[in-house]
Amino acid sequence: MQNVGIFYGSDTGNTEDAAKLLQKEFGADKAQIFDVAKAKASDIEQFPNLIFGSSTWGMGDLQEDFEEFMSEIQSANIEGKNVAIFGCGDQEAYADSFVDAIGLIYEALDGKGCEVVGKVSTDSYEYDESRAVLDGQFVGLPLDEDNESNLTVDRIKKWVEQLKKEFN
Repeated sequence: MQNVGIFYGSDTGNTEDAAKLLQKEFGADKAQIFDVAKAKASDIEQFPNLIFGSSTWGMGDLQEDFEEFMSEIQSANIEGKNVAIFGCGDQEAYADSFVDAIGLIYEALDGKGCEVVGKVSTDSYEYDESRAVLDGQFVGLPLDEDNESNLTVDRIKKWVEQLKKEFN
């Protein structure tokens, strides 16, 4: 039975590729992926464990499809669910807003009665500011396909092992 729903928004394919890697690491029998351009609140509600992923655009904006999907998250009943967040960003060109999309999603989950899991150390990243950092940790998994694509597979594998312990 699939117990992880992975919801992503992607323009260039990087976030979609990351979602597919996440599904592969969990196993297709355990995780299902959804393009948020077509997903609804009812899709979200069927999973006890959720992963939301968006790239950051411009100076800290959500990917366009994910921006529109935020209303589905707001209308969904996710009380008691575990939620993890990942995002793609560019540490060099956008060092002042690196993976801000993760932070925006995190902020939208406030008051929804869910538990955000999957926090990641900031130690192996070089950036100036990020809305995704709380108490010295990222509130989700940052990926940088522009500058550190060679680290993506290992970061995802490590994160999935962490999530397997934190998810129900």
